[in-house]
Amino acid sequence: MRAAVLGSPIAHSKSPLLHRAAYAALGLDWSYDAIDVAQDALPEFLASCGREWVGLSLTMPLKSVVLPHLSQVSHTAAIVRAANTVIFSPSGLIGDNTDVPGMVRALREVAPDLAVDRATIIGGGATARSALAALARLGAADLAVVVRRAGAADDLRDVAEALSVTLTEVSMDSNLGEVLTAPIVISTVPGGAADALASYVPAVGGVLLDVAYSPWPTGFAAAWNGPVAGGLDLLLWQAVGQVELMTGMDAPVTQMRAALGS
Repeated sequence: MRAAVLGSPIAHSKSPLLHRAAYAALGLDWSYDAIDVAQDALPEFLASCGREWVGLSLTMPLKSVVLPHLSQVSHTAAIVRAANTVIFSPSGLIGDNTDVPGMVRALREVAPDLAVDRATIIGGGATARSALAALARLGAADLAVVVRRAGAADDLRDVAEALSVTLTEVSMDSNLGEVLTAPIVISTVPGGAADALASYVPAVGGVLLDVAYSPWPTGFAAAWNGPVAGGLDLLLWQAVGQVELMTGMDAPVTQMRAALGS
C-alpha cells in the first residue's frame, strides 16, 4: 500500500521519517514518499491514484485547495477550511485535519492539566485557524490575535463565530505585555517572525506553542519564561493522528519520536 506527503517544494519534509518509522514498528510493508505536487496539478494527481493508495498528507496551500475534491470532510476540517489528511475509501476521498488535535496534544504534553478561558494567537493565516480551533477545544472563549496588518485577523472571524469564541485583533506594533500573559500563546508565524516580541515576554509566562522548527529555538521561544512546545512536537502529534487514520492502528509514538530526532 502507498501513502505520501504532497506539496511544492516538499523535499525538506520530515513526514517520511515519521510515517516510515510507524509502518516499520507496526509491521506494515507500506511505502511513504514526498511528492512534489503544485496546487494546479493536484486534481490530476488525485485522479491518477489507484487502489494501492491509502492516504495523503498535505501542506499548504493544498490543505485548502483539496476541499472541493473530497467526498467527505470532517467537522474540524470544514470549520478551519483545511484538510491536512486525505483518506482513500471505497466511497471516495475523505478529508480530515490532524493539526488541530496535534496542537492540543503538543500543548498538553508540556502542561498536562491545561484548561483555560483565554489565549493569544500570533499571526492570522491558515495555521492560525487551526490554532483557534485547538484553543477552543481547550476551553478558551476569549482570544487575542496579534497581527502586523490591520484587518489581517478577519479571515479568522467565521471560525471564531462557528466555535462561539470572542476574537480581538491586536496590532503587533502595540504594547503586547498584557496579551502575552495569557495562559496559552500560540505563534503561527514563520521562524523568526515573532522574535521582535521577545521584549514583551512576561517574567512568568504560561504555555507557548511556537509552530516553527527551523531554526529552533526561535528568539521568541528562547526568551519565553514557561513551558514551550515547538514545531517538531506539532509535527509529531499531527503525524500520529494521520497514522492512526490511515492504518486504523494505534500509532507507535516512541518509535516515531525517535525517528524525528535522528
